[in-house]
Amino acid sequence: MLLEISAGSVFLHVSARGRFSLPDAKRTFLEVLEAVARHELDKVLFDGRLLVGNPTTMERFYYGEFAARAVADYTARGVSRGTRFAYVLQVPMRDVARFGETVAVNRGMLVRTFENPDDGLVWLEIAPAGGRSPGPDEI
Repeated sequence: MLLEISAGSVFLHVSARGRFSLPDAKRTFLEVLEAVARHELDKVLFDGRLLVGNPTTMERFYYGEFAARAVADYTARGVSRGTRFAYVLQVPMRDVARFGETVAVNRGMLVRTFENPDDGLVWLEIAPAGGRSPGPDEI
């Protein structure tokens, strides 16, 4: 899995591509947290529409558990427990039952999955509902 991370004034934009594997997902999530800490942002739009794979239920569980624990561990490095993560994924990477999301939320992480970036930006409180999303030069 490869990431492109860009920091705007309001949120961190992460584009991911490649084949899903749990070890890579954990490694790249730590890269995202490092960027959150470095740029002192508390909103992340993770665009994984170019990721391929079909995570198992247990992989979804382990990733959700890992991500929530990592956010808690990174508070000492300046990452807020209130950091919001909007994941934009396509099925089958996005679980319509939201199992991995539920695991992470139940452990204190503010995360939600979406089909498209506009809905994620609304949830991150960056774009108004039904309004124009920020352009690349505005992030």
